[in-house]
Amino acid sequence: MTPPFPQPVLTIVRCCSLLFALICFSQAAEPVPLPRSHAHNDYAHPRPLLDALQQGFCSIEADIYLIDGQLLVAHDLKDAQPARTLQALYLDPLRRQVLAHGGRVYPGGPVLTLLVDVKSEAVTTYAALDRVLQGYREILTSYRDGKVEPGAVSILISGNRARAESAAQQLRYAAIDGRLEDLEANPSPALVPWISADWATLFKWRWTGEMPAGIRISLEQLTTRVHSQGRQLRFWNTPDRPEVWRELQAAGVDWIGTDDLAGLAKFLRP
Repeated sequence: MTPPFPQPVLTIVRCCSLLFALICFSQAAEPVPLPRSHAHNDYAHPRPLLDALQQGFCSIEADIYLIDGQLLVAHDLKDAQPARTLQALYLDPLRRQVLAHGGRVYPGGPVLTLLVDVKSEAVTTYAALDRVLQGYREILTSYRDGKVEPGAVSILISGNRARAESAAQQLRYAAIDGRLEDLEANPSPALVPWISADWATLFKWRWTGEMPAGIRISLEQLTTRVHSQGRQLRFWNTPDRPEVWRELQAAGVDWIGTDDLAGLAKFLRP
């Protein structure tokens, strides 16, 4: 029996079908970015950065120490290892992601925040960090004379913050993670775009039973105040439970931090 199409045509059709299937698989495999997700102590996961990116996280936290001129990622000084640098674990793979995805960490996605929690002395660590960040400026948000030039990745410095040194720079590649007292001082959001607070210090309620009406009102008022200054709000010291995430989400808290990447991702997905 004569085939309905010549063999070369069938070969082309099969190849096109295979290519289409591969494209669809590739697109389906890309994680959906979750704008409110913050990976707390991300470096503690089996695959730092990569596990969070696989779940679509849009904010990722890394603690650093300046040791012998190197920015080493660790929660405790005793755990710092020479191979686990900020560049190797975060900045280099982020640059590869951006180059592979047309200028964004996620294809067509939002800016990703890398929150760098400085554990060593503020000024010397910031000076070393600033030198390192200049080598990645093509992917980073920059701050020039108070104006923000968005990049694929925004660096936010928490912990020991060299605030005066940062503010004095005409051009910098990092912003400051603010605290509640910044709501009174009201600095430029280009310098302090976030307000982060310890839930346990601010509120006495410990997530047992229904949230008291007074706590809910105070939380909503705080969120409104932060937003009115053009900033975003994050809490630490909150438990990894859906009912907690639901309350934070309902109050308009911008970033929900977790150590349970898969759990929060499942909660936030549409």
